Amino acid sequence: MTQVNINGKLFDRAEAKVSVYDHGLLYGDGVFEGIRIYSGKVFRLHEHIERLYESARSILLEIPWSREKMIEQVLFTVEANKKIDGYIRLVVTRGVGNLGLDPNKCSEPQIIIIVDDISLYPQRMYDEGMEIVTSSIIRCHPNSISPRIKSLNYLNNILAKIEANRAGVPEALMLNHLGEVAECTADNVFVVKHGLLRTPPPNAGILQGVTRDTVIELAETAGITVQEIALTRHDVYTADELFLTGTGAEIVPVVKVDGRPIGSGKPGPITKQLRERYLVLVRQ
Repeated sequence: MTQVNINGKLFDRAEAKVSVYDHGLLYGDGVFEGIRIYSGKVFRLHEHIERLYESARSILLEIPWSREKMIEQVLFTVEANKKIDGYIRLVVTRGVGNLGLDPNKCSEPQIIIIVDDISLYPQRMYDEGMEIVTSSIIRCHPNSISPRIKSLNYLNNILAKIEANRAGVPEALMLNHLGEVAECTADNVFVVKHGLLRTPPPNAGILQGVTRDTVIELAETAGITVQEIALTRHDVYTADELFLTGTGAEIVPVVKVDGRPIGSGKPGPITKQLRERYLVLVRQ
């Protein structure tokens, strides 16, 4: 049975509860990370923890544990669940408060660590590629709330996901306030053009993904030139290859956008090469 860690104590899944007055529930006031487990090892744990604390600092949320204790508790929860391959959802909320917005009325932040299974896309999409559409929902303006904060308020992404669902596809491409390509609802975007690998920069309104950074490292090691550069839908439509990256998705090829075939309409050689390198890395 799944054991959920709440503030350092393990609870059976059915008994793992938080208060209805927690501001994470009432207002989406909190931060989170999604982390993968491969062959019993947590992948890029330190990078995920660093981003968690960076997100928390950006919203003035003081996490009561040190980074070292957080890492210890994550590993403790993985071991308690005897999970060899799986997914970790690490959540920090502002804590229990009242029905007002004031975060000063909240008690201690709540730390929740869930270890479970995850499967985002069927294997055929990795083999044959997926189709996506462009959403009418833009990424949050950076002067409202920074898209670089991995907060509990995902309504922006969810509305775009609803559009994808209604279009009968699994993902949606989101543009920023300038009309440039930002990311998909849960994944970062890469295009390949004339052998160059291109992806939007952090200031394009993206969440700087750990998997995204890993893919950039793998590409550079393989001698593939990487450019973090502003992209438009024209760049997407005329790309030789297109793929998405994310902790849950890993690397998944895209072969059609808004009804337009990308490249040959099949997963391309650089996408396949990077996916193979990624799978080798995470299994090491």
